[in-house]
Amino acid sequence: MSTIYILWLRQLKRYWRSKPRVVGSLGQPILFLIAFGFGMGPMFAKAGGGNYIDFLAPGVMAQAILFMATFSGIELIWDRQFGFLKETLVAPVSRLEIVIGRILGGATIATLQGIIVFLLTLLVGFRPVNIVWLPVAVGVMFLTSLLYTSLGTAIASTLKDFHGFQLIMNFLVMPSFFLSGALFPLQNSPNILRTISKINPLTYGVDALREIMVGTTHLGLMADVLVLGAVTAFLLMVSSFLFSKIEV
Repeated sequence: MSTIYILWLRQLKRYWRSKPRVVGSLGQPILFLIAFGFGMGPMFAKAGGGNYIDFLAPGVMAQAILFMATFSGIELIWDRQFGFLKETLVAPVSRLEIVIGRILGGATIATLQGIIVFLLTLLVGFRPVNIVWLPVAVGVMFLTSLLYTSLGTAIASTLKDFHGFQLIMNFLVMPSFFLSGALFPLQNSPNILRTISKINPLTYGVDALREIMVGTTHLGLMADVLVLGAVTAFLLMVSSFLFSKIEV
């Protein structure tokens, strides 16, 4: 457990010490909140959708978590390039403990990012329907963070090149975000989009946050949590297996 804690704490310290990273990572969520929230809000209201900021806010929180969690895998490549990973792997500790510590650290950072974005949404007018449920929302954020940190770690375990990792992540991240229902309701979308969204794990994270914070849902909170939990467990096993095969 001490190995897991040390690696978890290292991830948090690296994040906190990199102030430009903390500030810079908030740029995109703020842009979505302002540009989409206020730009498309009147059209959304005229179409009978209600307050677009309330609809958009959970999606932007999920987007912040998605980007931070998946790109945490690049730190694994960074550590491999500069020798820290080799020093870690030759230590008399289990590789399973090492990967769990890294994943938990990345998931914690992504969850903190989601909480920070939630606080920003309050500044632009978002109001959750029931603040009592906010701890449950944080739990969903952490589960979503764990899922995508595991995915980023699994992919990073098979790569040695920064650029290749970024290309693959961009190929996965942007479609995941835009096809998750974060920006538009899924109920009236074309059948092909609804079908794709149902195989997109982020859809369930967005829907769960939207039900907890806004009171509207497309799939149901129980289904959301079950799917997120099952996919997270699968990706944790995959990332642990791939990490165990790393050679440095």
